[in-house]
Amino acid sequence: SVIFLKKSKEFFIIFSVGAIIYSLIEILFRGFTHWTMTITGGIAFLMIHISNFKIKTKNLFLKCLTGCAIITALEFIVGIIVNRKFNMQVWDYSGQKFNILGQICPLFSAIWFLISFPAIYLSRFIKSYLMKND
Repeated sequence: SVIFLKKSKEFFIIFSVGAIIYSLIEILFRGFTHWTMTITGGIAFLMIHISNFKIKTKNLFLKCLTGCAIITALEFIVGIIVNRKFNMQVWDYSGQKFNILGQICPLFSAIWFLISFPAIYLSRFIKSYLMKND
């Protein structure tokens, strides 16, 4: 159906933008990235995008908190699989205070909260401007 194709296109664009931007942020701050982080970035942005339109509140703080929770949960799940199960050693927060299994920590959750702010607006921009011609 036409609706399915439009949603598929929208979700593909959102996933791709998230994958690219997250990889670029990692390269900018760490000097490198890993293919698993490219996929995780795409999934995270897609989930933030969906929640951005499903959560009816206009409260930006709550939307950023949701984005923070999404990214932190994904980071934990991916970290357990990639770092702990497959021992790929993509990241290790063991040196950070209050970390959980070296996979997540409050410092990076705060960073994810801040990153959620521009992600929410980028999500809206893509939905309203790039998808309006369909």
